[in-house]
Amino acid sequence: MTITLRSVKRSLPHVILLGYLIVTLYPFLFVLFSSIKSDNQAIASNPFGFPSSFHFENYYDAWVNAKISVYFFNSLYISTLCAIATIILSSMGAFAITRMRYLKISKGLYQFILIGMLIPGNALLLPIYKMLNDLVFFGHAVLGTHMALILPYTAGAIPFTVIILSAFMRSIPSEIEEASVMDGLSAKGVFTKMILPITIPALVTVFIINFISNWNEFLMANFFISTDELRTLPVGMVGFRDIYNTNYAQMSAGIVYSILPVMIIYAVLQKQIIEGLTAGGVKG
Repeated sequence: MTITLRSVKRSLPHVILLGYLIVTLYPFLFVLFSSIKSDNQAIASNPFGFPSSFHFENYYDAWVNAKISVYFFNSLYISTLCAIATIILSSMGAFAITRMRYLKISKGLYQFILIGMLIPGNALLLPIYKMLNDLVFFGHAVLGTHMALILPYTAGAIPFTVIILSAFMRSIPSEIEEASVMDGLSAKGVFTKMILPITIPALVTVFIINFISNWNEFLMANFFISTDELRTLPVGMVGFRDIYNTNYAQMSAGIVYSILPVMIIYAVLQKQIIEGLTAGGVKG
């Protein structure tokens, strides 16, 4: 009897996780199966079943006819560029705060950055719009261009990224830095040759978090961009739904395109994500 209870206790977490996995994957499988069905009638007649025939032309039609390709690459380069820019600026800030303690403003700067976490993003929508409307970049208005998304995306992610990287850099032993200085490295050399390589797991983690946040952002992309050729994928999907609301197969193909980069990133960088999330606790 004791063995049975022990086996039940051991298997119960796995059963719960399996149920959670099914609930999580079910919507994705529904969209995936719908994207390769023939038409709306096939989806309506058997919405949760496996398709009787495969129609991969839905992906081509969605990619070409609905401009998913344009929206996709707009989102891809904006999300990637903003995530990289955020990491560069935040890593330098975190290094100055945590490793250059002789700077008297380092502690005050960290407290100032923390304030950025207290302000809801939606509350800044109107002030950001006003600033972008008055901003001119190389003689051209910023509002209505991709720069209107790149600037707020990058700046908005800095507080969170600095906090995460600062917590990681604080766990790095000071002996490494002292040995580097004795070997003749300057502050720039210590940062680029010693601290950054050690911080790669945390950098990958915050890159993925910021990339996904930029990729899924809708409000600013909807309000700050009016040209159809410059729209990002979340905004473009709304227009796709309005135009092709009778073709759920192509709409499902567009949804698959929207979640594909996130799945690839998690599949390729899964090890680095786990290291970034656990390294601070292990070193502490």
